[in-house]
Amino acid sequence: MTRRPALRPVLRRRLVIGVLAGTLAAVTVLAAGIGAVPIPASHVVGILIDRLGGSTGIPFTDQEAAILLHLRLPRVVLGVLVGAALAVCGALLQGLFRNPLADPGLIGVSSGSALAAAAWIVFGASAAPLWAGVGLPLAAFAGGLGATIVVYRIGRHAGRTLVATMLLAGVAVAALCGALLGLLFFLADDAALRAITFWSLGSLGGATWPSVLWSAPLLLAPVLASPRLARGLNALLLGEAAAFHLGVRVERLKRWTIGLSALGVGAAVAASGMIGFVGLVVPHLVRLALGPDHRTLLPASALLGALLLVVADLVARTIVAPAELPIGIVTALAGGPFFLWLLLRERPA
Repeated sequence: MTRRPALRPVLRRRLVIGVLAGTLAAVTVLAAGIGAVPIPASHVVGILIDRLGGSTGIPFTDQEAAILLHLRLPRVVLGVLVGAALAVCGALLQGLFRNPLADPGLIGVSSGSALAAAAWIVFGASAAPLWAGVGLPLAAFAGGLGATIVVYRIGRHAGRTLVATMLLAGVAVAALCGALLGLLFFLADDAALRAITFWSLGSLGGATWPSVLWSAPLLLAPVLASPRLARGLNALLLGEAAAFHLGVRVERLKRWTIGLSALGVGAAVAASGMIGFVGLVVPHLVRLALGPDHRTLLPASALLGALLLVVADLVARTIVAPAELPIGIVTALAGGPFFLWLLLRERPA
C-alpha cells in the first residue's frame, strides 16, 4: 500500500489560510444577522453590497439596514480586529520567549491598562467630564504602553534586551499594578466599582464606527506587520546565538516584537476591556495543529482569533438575552477548560 504524498508546505499553508478566511467571512455574516431582530444572511449580504454601490435585487427593510449598519456591524468588525490582534500578539510573544505558555500579560500591557482605566473611572471621569467619551480608552492605552516601557527599560542592559529579565520584570509590574488596583477598589464608590468590574470582564457592546475607526490602525499594525518577523522568529526558536549566526538582527527583532505586541494589546484593551485566553489559547492551538512555522502560525492565529472572538461575542449577547454576558466570562469559561485539556493531553505517558 503506497502512501499519498503530503501537500507541499506552501500549498498547505495557503489551503489552511483560505479555509480559515472563508469560515471567518461566513461566521461574520451569520453573526451580524443574529439578534433580537433577526436578519437573514442574504439580507446582510444585500445591505452590504447596496451600501458599496452595487445591486443584488435582494429585498430588505430600512429597519434591517439601520440595525445592521449602526448596531451590529461595528460590533462584529471590532470583534474581528480585537480577536486578530490579541491572537497575533500572543503568537509573537510566545515566539519571543520561546514558550508556548506565554501571553500578552507577561510584558505588563494588560495590568498597566487595567490600572490606568480603573484610575480614570475612580478619579478622572468626574474631574474631566468633557473627556467622558474618550478618556477611558485613552487612559487604558496609555497605561498599557507605559507599563510595557517600564518592563522594557528594566530588561535592557548593555545594549541588549534580556528576555528572562523582562519576564521577571513583567511579573513584578503586574503584581504592583494589581496591588494599586486593589487600593483603587478600596477608594471607589459603588458606581465606580460596578464600572471597573464590568470593564475588566470585557465587552464589545460599546462598539461604534468612531471607536472602530480610531482603533483599527492600532489593531491592524501587529496583524499586518507580523509576517515580516516570521523568518526571524523561526530562527529564534534555535536560540539567540544561532539566530544571530543565521543573519537575524536579534535585538531589532525583539524591539519590533515587543513594540507591536504592546501596541496591539493596548489598543485591544482600550477598545473592549480585558478579554483573556485569546492570546494564549489560539496560537497554542494553531501550533499544535499546523506546527511552529511562524509563516503559517501568525496569519492562521489572526484568522482563528478573529473567528473565536466573533463567536464568543455572539454567545455573550444571545445566551442570556435581553441581558448581555461580559465576553471575558465566555472566553474564560471556554478557554480555561480547553487549555487544561490540552495540557493534560500533552503530558508524557
